[in-house]
Amino acid sequence: MRINIIKAYLKKEFIDLIRSKMIILVYLVPTMILLLFGYGIKMNVSHIRTVIVDQDKSEISLEIINAFSHTKYFDTRILDISQKEALRLIRQNREDMVIFIPAGFSKDLFKKTEIAVFIDGSFPLMATTMEGYVQNVLLNKFQNRIKLNIKIENRNFFNESMRDANAIVPGLLGLILLVAPAILAALMIVKEKEKGTIFNFYSAPVKKSEFLIAKLTPVFLLHSLNIFILFLWATYLFKVPFRGNFFLFWGVSEIYILISISFGLLVSIITSTQIAALVLSIIVTVIPGFLYSGILMPISSMKGESVIEAHLFPVMYYNHLVYDSFLVNEGLNSPKNILYIFILLFYAVFLLIFGSLFLKKALK
Repeated sequence: MRINIIKAYLKKEFIDLIRSKMIILVYLVPTMILLLFGYGIKMNVSHIRTVIVDQDKSEISLEIINAFSHTKYFDTRILDISQKEALRLIRQNREDMVIFIPAGFSKDLFKKTEIAVFIDGSFPLMATTMEGYVQNVLLNKFQNRIKLNIKIENRNFFNESMRDANAIVPGLLGLILLVAPAILAALMIVKEKEKGTIFNFYSAPVKKSEFLIAKLTPVFLLHSLNIFILFLWATYLFKVPFRGNFFLFWGVSEIYILISISFGLLVSIITSTQIAALVLSIIVTVIPGFLYSGILMPISSMKGESVIEAHLFPVMYYNHLVYDSFLVNEGLNSPKNILYIFILLFYAVFLLIFGSLFLKKALK
């Protein structure tokens, strides 16, 4: 391996990146994704448009109304309308939920009695959250009213404040560091095909290993800096706690970038234009990154084929380690973390070797 040839290629690549302004996008795009999705994805539900129809007009029904009125989670209106008219408000998307307290509710409190709760189920996650809120309010109210000798104490581990940013932002790191390096790595090689300069590689006495090192090293170095930039955004802008070992987090992230670069290498071998490489890179990284990163749905909640697919993509393993670094701090004390690190190492080595074998120093 000749260092002088690699240095010459590296100089050329960095000059091209600066001249084409691509180096700005290397840092602008990941930051934009983190800011847009970090502020845009919210798992908590608040200001639920709620109508309460009270046909009981009792002291207990008034206490229930007050319990729903004095909280940020419900924007409550008390209307004297029929159940049919109340349901029409949901159908017209003017309300999210209707609580119907029937006449005689307080008299039948210790017998079989019902409160009807109608929820707009267009968005199942939101509907499930609203249902949980209602059950919690009613449970607390009736425990205090009936004086049950039952006390429920909840304690949330790892994300005690239940902040959305603590759950979303660490998961976004796995998505960003999968997408951005893969796209750049694919474009670095495909642009040579599109411009015809790939013939310099075909005809020159340059080894395949030298060509790949020169092409992929700038991507690796540039996005290695992104690890620190994204970490600073997460901890200082979004105030996400970091409880783990930073060097472990940094090392795992470097391995993950190698995996992402390998995806870009494979894409560049298949495609021959930058547009095709861009589209294919987005398909093979963004979709798995969202579905199997744990941002929107825990992997433990998946069943059947989705579990198998989740374990085929490296984003699941990386994000588990990222969440551990930010929120849990088990580190190398966890056998599962150690296993996931070795799985990521295997992905990086296998994909790099696989991609280099398929890159031919000749015309197809």
